[in-house]
Amino acid sequence: MGSRTVFHLAPAFFGESEKTLLEHGGMTVSGFRFSTGVCGLRVTSSEGELVVLPYQGQQIWSANFRGRELTMQSMFAEPQPTQEYLDTYGGFLLHCGATAMGVPMGEDTHALHGELPNAAYQKAYLVSGEDEKGAFVGVGGCYQHTVAFNHNYTAEPLVTVRQGSPLFDVDMALTNLKNTDMEWMYLAHINFRPVDGGKLVYSAPCTPASARVRKSVPAHVKTKPGYREFLAELEEHPEKHNVLTDDQMFDPEVVFFLDYLADDVGWAHTMQVHPDGTGDYVGHRPEQLGVGVRWICRTEDQAAMGMILPATAEPEGYHAEKEKGNIKILPAKQTVVLNMTMGVLDAQDVDRMSATVDGLLQG
Repeated sequence: MGSRTVFHLAPAFFGESEKTLLEHGGMTVSGFRFSTGVCGLRVTSSEGELVVLPYQGQQIWSANFRGRELTMQSMFAEPQPTQEYLDTYGGFLLHCGATAMGVPMGEDTHALHGELPNAAYQKAYLVSGEDEKGAFVGVGGCYQHTVAFNHNYTAEPLVTVRQGSPLFDVDMALTNLKNTDMEWMYLAHINFRPVDGGKLVYSAPCTPASARVRKSVPAHVKTKPGYREFLAELEEHPEKHNVLTDDQMFDPEVVFFLDYLADDVGWAHTMQVHPDGTGDYVGHRPEQLGVGVRWICRTEDQAAMGMILPATAEPEGYHAEKEKGNIKILPAKQTVVLNMTMGVLDAQDVDRMSATVDGLLQG
């Protein structure tokens, strides 16, 4: 296994001036406060940096690797100290769930994407160590969600960065603290920045049956003339969204539901290949997160390539997903662990990954 050291944090460690909290294996973690008062952790390696919000959802607020900003374009220069989803929406990764997830509709009373995106974490910590892959540093924490007569669970995410690698791991462990079963949902809202000419390569068949466009429009989304016609075109020809051009009507958003295939070790693969041959990448395990959601948004003020949001359900809200049979059950005192990896690939790795995807799609 290798050695691992845990350094527990406290809000008092974070001030207006940025201070180094940890150095290990050529990597550093420093703490600071945004001008809004939100605590931030900057994790820096030779390949780039992440900014994580240790006490607000353990969001990855921004990601920059190999000189490229990976994070969506948004209207927020800094995270805001709020638990309202749309009042501080601009991060690279938001954990969504876990008692409910998606857009509330009909009988739903839950918040947009549940309680996790901006949850007030009670514990946050840094980890460092060595394993078979070399030196690593990470940011983790624990949020306990307890509502009398209803819910009692913990969410424990961990982001791990390795020296010399432009990829980083994101894990989430959910533990049911009750003596009875727990219903749960989860979605990792991973928001890359789209690029004109970018090509989507992924291990899901691009057919109307396996790449299904969402035709319903959430109440908070305002559409323009021609939008529903664009959805109808994508419903019949989903392959038309695989190369990004500036004339496509992803304003305000288009959502797909994808049926992913996994490789022989259980991983599914998604890339946004840039015109220079490099790529943005996400790997997830369909046995854990069996619903592939794709969310693309390109407006004058916001631009996001959610090329894969690994999930347990479609994001249509609790009651709609319960009717579909998409609510998961976690037995009493049990833990479920979810694993993802993401970041940047160079051109050679893109070629290798493209060959892997082609092999999966060709059967």
